[in-house]
Amino acid sequence: MVQIQDIIVQLNTDVVTIHGNGDTYTCLDKDGKTVTVDMDAVNAEFTKQNYKNERAAEYLSVVDQLDLIYHSGVDAWKAKIKETKDKYPKP
Repeated sequence: MVQIQDIIVQLNTDVVTIHGNGDTYTCLDKDGKTVTVDMDAVNAEFTKQNYKNERAAEYLSVVDQLDLIYHSGVDAWKAKIKETKDKYPKP
């Protein structure tokens, strides 16, 4: 799953430590110095990648997917997966 902290590091490669919660983050480099992070850019990128979280929450468990394949075939499984992919498309 994609998290805000992942996006912060993707956009700010010098960040090695992140402290904080959903509203406020303090980001530090390898020397413990504060790194200024553009949270507008982070939030925009998170929004762009959040389809991964939405899909993961809706997919059947692996066990249920295998059961679907066993009982209904690969085409039924593909159709079920496609429903979720269509509901939460890549931007």
